[in-house]
Amino acid sequence: MDHVKVGRLGPFPRVNKPVFLTSALLIVVFIIFGALFNEQAEIVFNQAKAFVSLRFGWFFIVVVNLALLMSVYLIFSRYGDIRLGHQTERPEYNLVSWIGMLFSAGIGIGLLYWGTAEPLYHFMAPPLGEAQTIEAAKLAMNISFLHYGFHVWAIYGIVALALAYFHYRVGLPLAIRSTLYPLIGKKIYGPMGHTVDTLAVFGTMFGVVTTLGLGVLQINSGLDTLFGIPNSITTQIVLIALITGLAALSLMMGLDKGIKRLSDINIFLTVVLLSFVIILGPTQFILNSFIENVGNYLHQVIPLGTWTESYEGEDNWQSYWTIFYWAWWISWSPFVGVFVARISRGRTIREFILGVLLIPVTILFIWFTAFGGSAVNMELMAAITPDMASPGLVEAVNADTGSAIFKLMELYPFTDAISLLIIVMIVLWFVTSSDSASFVIDMLTSGGDTNPPKIQRLFWAGTEGVIAAVLLAAGGLGALQAASIVSGFPFAVVIVIMMYSLLRGLSRDRLILYRNQQWYTTEESAEHNSANEFPDENLLKGPPVLEKDV
Repeated sequence: MDHVKVGRLGPFPRVNKPVFLTSALLIVVFIIFGALFNEQAEIVFNQAKAFVSLRFGWFFIVVVNLALLMSVYLIFSRYGDIRLGHQTERPEYNLVSWIGMLFSAGIGIGLLYWGTAEPLYHFMAPPLGEAQTIEAAKLAMNISFLHYGFHVWAIYGIVALALAYFHYRVGLPLAIRSTLYPLIGKKIYGPMGHTVDTLAVFGTMFGVVTTLGLGVLQINSGLDTLFGIPNSITTQIVLIALITGLAALSLMMGLDKGIKRLSDINIFLTVVLLSFVIILGPTQFILNSFIENVGNYLHQVIPLGTWTESYEGEDNWQSYWTIFYWAWWISWSPFVGVFVARISRGRTIREFILGVLLIPVTILFIWFTAFGGSAVNMELMAAITPDMASPGLVEAVNADTGSAIFKLMELYPFTDAISLLIIVMIVLWFVTSSDSASFVIDMLTSGGDTNPPKIQRLFWAGTEGVIAAVLLAAGGLGALQAASIVSGFPFAVVIVIMMYSLLRGLSRDRLILYRNQQWYTTEESAEHNSANEFPDENLLKGPPVLEKDV
């Protein structure tokens, strides 16, 4: 069988040279341009962001909706019982650890950065209707749920499922190129495959760097609130260096001892903080509004999910919010996809899709209701009650988005201790995001190796830190958003092709159709395989392929 050619390159023992060199060259050029031509870089980033978001925003909306439709179809389809691995295999990781790693990879820092700030922002500046009203409060929660809801996890799920299916069922490398096998066959090992993996590396790098940049901004806000450490680019670069060092230590410990343990800690601390806010906060409001928020979201998921702002003129609200989010999640999806595929062996397609769609979304919705919903309700009560003073949360968001959650905690007991806990959580999310991304990028640049050399992982971890620092210096949040949107666009095209390829691959998978619980013999399987639908090694990975009408 053909395979991705890997070899030594300087200090790096196992790399796919075309992907590694092209990715590294593009990233180095980007770093030099951003570092040496700071003002020009900011202008270029903003122009590129405006062009892609305004001209192709509709395309991002189409892609995320297609991913959601396909996810729902697969849950109820005849392919739902196909297992990602041997048909008798059981999941490699238990459900709690799987959810922890899934959540750490898929959301991480964004949860703490936007969980309080985003609903408040939409409440005070809604895209539709009058600000700071009951209708604005409901819309704010709907939009926040949209940006972190089913569409996001459908994108992650489809990319991860395609990777896991072609790796564990078909025996191909755990790389983006493998998802195109039904369309281009053995050409995945040539220039076309190299191009797809390079796009995935580029998208992953800037999607992750956006999240790391947001995390550093918020850590700086917390340190400023607690200890008076100045909120400056110098502080942020020092923080990036320190936390990248922690990520490097976690990388050296490996997947099970490093990322898995940190993810388990993250989930525990998330539950502790969420429970604290629910129990000591407006408990009755949180429980009531959670039910209403979910109902409103389900009622509006199609109208909001397909809204293109076409009748509002050149308002451009979507380019700063929804399109940014869709591009951010799409650019993040190669990383999440490869990582989630790596930890999902043994699960059925139905179990996998249901888990990816429902479990993180439920946690996120509770979180946004407890933090963002409570904050919005406090401001709403102050707005409609003349004698009630505003808690100052809206002003905090206007001044510094990352400070919103710390301002909210001032209304709770044990403020300093909880604020310190939040900073620790951000650091841990930062570390798990960075080392998970480095692990995945190294897999992509080493031809799909599921256990790439540690020195290569360290190289990519350091690169992520440098790019985050350059982007913050070259325009802060605006530059981070621009990087996500521009890098997400080409991979959005890849995702559309990937969905079609996955459907073709599934239509050829006869593994779930057997006669009287008996699989075909090896000879019959080999005869079927002579059609060259899948590589020979496919039949060694799981039960033989069975014929059925397509």
